[in-house]
Amino acid sequence: MRGEKLGPCMVGLALLLAACGTSSTGNSPTSGSTLVFGAAVSLTGAQSKEGGLTKQGYDLWLDWINQRGGIVVNNVKHPVQIKYEDDQSDPNVSATLVQKLITSEKAQFILGPYGSAATATDAIIVERDGIPMVEANGAAQSIFNHGYKFTFGVLSPANKYLTGVLDMAATLSPKPTTIVMLSANDNFSLEVAKAVADYAPSKGMQVLVTKQYPAAALDVSSLVSQAKALNPDIVMNSGHLAEAININKAAKQLGLNAKIFAYSVGPSTPDFISALGPDANFVFDGSQWTPQVKYKPTFYLSVSDYVKAYEAKYNSSQPPDYHVAESTAACLAFQKAIENAGSLDPTKVRDALASLDVMTFFGQIKFDSRGINTFKPMVVEQIQSGTHYTVFPTDIANGRPQYPTPPWSSR
Repeated sequence: MRGEKLGPCMVGLALLLAACGTSSTGNSPTSGSTLVFGAAVSLTGAQSKEGGLTKQGYDLWLDWINQRGGIVVNNVKHPVQIKYEDDQSDPNVSATLVQKLITSEKAQFILGPYGSAATATDAIIVERDGIPMVEANGAAQSIFNHGYKFTFGVLSPANKYLTGVLDMAATLSPKPTTIVMLSANDNFSLEVAKAVADYAPSKGMQVLVTKQYPAAALDVSSLVSQAKALNPDIVMNSGHLAEAININKAAKQLGLNAKIFAYSVGPSTPDFISALGPDANFVFDGSQWTPQVKYKPTFYLSVSDYVKAYEAKYNSSQPPDYHVAESTAACLAFQKAIENAGSLDPTKVRDALASLDVMTFFGQIKFDSRGINTFKPMVVEQIQSGTHYTVFPTDIANGRPQYPTPPWSSR
């Protein structure tokens, strides 16, 4: 009797499930809770331009992932929200705001700030609270020298920023041999400068002098005058956008001529060209990414589709610079780690980040034991007639180096 009654019940249940669509869509993800990411970003202050680019990169991914319903965890789609705070370009404020995001705003994961100094202070907070942070704009290796387990950087480290320019310079004729290195006194800039000094001899080049200046310095004329007196083949600056603009202006005003001008941060941004006009031409920089790279991503957008998405979202006639791209890459690292973990538990996501190895439009994202992405190369670009061209390595270049840089008086 029990078997006779059970049969019709099971048939009825099956028909009910089919009517509700369960039998045909049982593998389709359902909707779950919203994932909250927190980000303290420089929206005002000395690094607001770079901070704005960072936010653009985050928001570009945010639109894309939410259009697809969110991050899928065990067949459940979790929509994503990013809660922003303005750290005013102050590392101490950044750390305070990250604590607020975790404690008051209930952020489950942290996206990094702009700059190595702020990343270093934020890393202290996330380590103490056991919350993973993926950062895209803090390249100083000193951030990762404390044994932290919860901070991961998707970008190539600081020591790679200008060494590619030396690789390129070694292929030019006549080969430049002398360098004057100007550097802001923050950790990132000093690491870039040291790497140049260490690497130059292997290319038959010599750093005549390294001159430091206070970060965000407005007046660099004294340093530029000292550089002019040494008549170097190459003038390099390790700093940020505002400092690069100031040094380039002073070089013109004081008649500092060199075969190569190369700056670590600044030339890749649209603001460098808009601030300097034709005076931006011929400047080189090391870049984390350009639209000419040939990476074949395993998920998200292709390089060309990423450029199109950026131009459409921000109504821009210019492609995204590397600050935007690396910031999107941080979001992709989180997305893939959460999917791989199959969990929202912060420790499990942290472990998935530690073992992550994926190819994206930005390049390979993989971390060494410290949490640094030492696996992705950088490229060299040059501004030519107001346009950025990738000029090295030659296998991805869409232009050739314009060399030597003509004197200011003959431009």
